[in-house]
Amino acid sequence: MTTYKRIVVKDSAVNAVCYGAKLMIPGLLRYEAGIEVYEEVVLITTKGEAIALAIAQMSTVELSSCDHGVVAKVKRCIMERDLYPRRWGMGPVATEKKKMKESGKLDKYGRTNEQTPAAWKKEYKDFNAPEGVNGTTSEQVATEAAGVKEGIPGKGNELTSKADVEMAEPIPPVPVADADGEKKKKKRKHEGETPEEKAERKRKKKEKKKARESAVTADDDDSD
Repeated sequence: MTTYKRIVVKDSAVNAVCYGAKLMIPGLLRYEAGIEVYEEVVLITTKGEAIALAIAQMSTVELSSCDHGVVAKVKRCIMERDLYPRRWGMGPVATEKKKMKESGKLDKYGRTNEQTPAAWKKEYKDFNAPEGVNGTTSEQVATEAAGVKEGIPGKGNELTSKADVEMAEPIPPVPVADADGEKKKKKRKHEGETPEEKAERKRKKKEKKKARESAVTADDDDSD
């Protein structure tokens, strides 16, 4: 473990890391020089106890200048859980999030809804969103994947605003019922005829067929 570069974690963040949480900037206390992105590092406590092996998500230069973001992702946890007290969910953002859940401004999973303030949507960043998607919620990701995001050409409904959606004329439905009705009328064409009329109709049909076949045969003989 002594060959790895060290990152010192605050005591309030140790137990969260033991449960598999990413180490964020608020939980960072000290760090060693020369750390590169995606380099394996060791997370330690202020007493020098090894917490976990992790993959660095920031370099030393970024750690010195950033005030938010993911410092490292846990690769293998070493320390047992609950040796340090559980302190997550007690910060200012987490406390505000709990209050908004109780008041109905967020759903029970902490996702935005119609009552969510615009300031929260703008400032809050969901780090559980898929990688490579910055500042987008899971609902927005699903909408973009379906290709129906407004105002982007070539992604389905190319509408510039909600007003265009409301003003757009609805596509008239296909008259399936009428087509079925016509088919039914064709099927009911010979309804109500007697057995004699049916036999006569079939006889005339056979005669017409024989006449066509004889005409085709005569044409073939003439061509020869």
